[in-house]
Amino acid sequence: MSEQVSTIAMTDAAKPTGVRWKIFLLMLFLISINYIDRASLSVAMPLIAKEFDIDPAMQGLILSSFFWTYAFMQVPGGMLADRYKPRIVIAAATFFWGAFQALAALSTSWFLLLLTRLGLGASEAPIYPAGGKLNAIWMTQTERGRGATLLDGGAPLGAALGAIVIAWLIAAFDSWRMAFVIAGVGTMLCGIWAWQYIRNAPREHPGVNEAEARYLEEAHAIEDAATPAASGAGWAAYFRFRSVWCMCLGWMFFNTTFYGLLTWMPNYLFKVHGFDIKALGGASFIIFFAGFVGELVGGWIGDSWRERGGSPNMVFRTLFGIAAIMATVSIFLVAYVTNPVAVVVLLSTTLFFLRWCGMYWAIPSALAGRGKSGFLGGCMNLGGNIAGITTPLIVGFIVQATGSYFLALMYFATAGIALLICSTLIDYSRKLPV
Repeated sequence: MSEQVSTIAMTDAAKPTGVRWKIFLLMLFLISINYIDRASLSVAMPLIAKEFDIDPAMQGLILSSFFWTYAFMQVPGGMLADRYKPRIVIAAATFFWGAFQALAALSTSWFLLLLTRLGLGASEAPIYPAGGKLNAIWMTQTERGRGATLLDGGAPLGAALGAIVIAWLIAAFDSWRMAFVIAGVGTMLCGIWAWQYIRNAPREHPGVNEAEARYLEEAHAIEDAATPAASGAGWAAYFRFRSVWCMCLGWMFFNTTFYGLLTWMPNYLFKVHGFDIKALGGASFIIFFAGFVGELVGGWIGDSWRERGGSPNMVFRTLFGIAAIMATVSIFLVAYVTNPVAVVVLLSTTLFFLRWCGMYWAIPSALAGRGKSGFLGGCMNLGGNIAGITTPLIVGFIVQATGSYFLALMYFATAGIALLICSTLIDYSRKLPV
């Protein structure tokens, strides 16, 4: 199948345009902004905790609150993308989460700050399911690994940039509030840009020429010919299949480690290794940028292997297996290392390999096809954000109860082992007859 797709003739005389890659570079940018905004609270938390007199358990509650509404809105967000198409969903989500990010600067108590985080979570929720829908519409089977990692690569890139940008803004203006306002207004402008450039289908985009449109249509026709006829069953029928459960659980265990590092790593480096606010920004940038590079490397390896004839099961099980094992070993070793430089190197290694699992965003279209990929992507990200809700709380209580981050790091390592098991049990080659 991959050989058929990769050898489709470009029958138009003109060279095919590359609008699909520009759209996914824009999605990379938007997801980066997404993570700059959500990571801003983690970077500013040492200052906010001091201003509002917040203990570690309450910090965990506030860091977790974003994920309550973010998780709750995943499936509705995916269904909105399926019904109303991704363009309006992506643009509206970006605009409104920017507004809530700016409003956070007006908080005068931890409770008001928590309310703005709930609004931020609800507004950001549709971006990933809608992006997964774009991947199904705009990419071929042998391009979706790169499409998925461009989409999801915004997570570590945004976390890297968020740490250094927000830290710089806080230092420059001597105010976390001004940093939040600047970040929020910039995001709202990006929402307008998204509406202007993204389209719901290749032939709707003024920049797509006939060669690119036909290339995508022919690739999708080959894919559709191998897709079993729909049974007409409802949405719940997907959950009869092991692959759907393992996809959701695997993404949950992946995010246990990633969101744990995103929300608590700055405090860990600050408390345990004595990093100040500027050192935190630099170290966080290095660690999360390593994750961004790893994500792109993983997507390139996956698609290249597929183009050379590698079966979906062989490619994904191998790459996800390597990612889970390397990330688990690295995060385990962090607990036993005291040198700050070695800690940064190990955390960078953890994220470099862990972020190969950004290719999970190719799974919804692999299992459900283009028609329901938004819904299945929402289900997957709901699983992922259960970890977003629980992990900051669990880590907060662990740290408060033990006065140490050791058990928290062991918690992340255990999640890496569970990720390995779930990724191995998914059948990546089978379109589900639903």
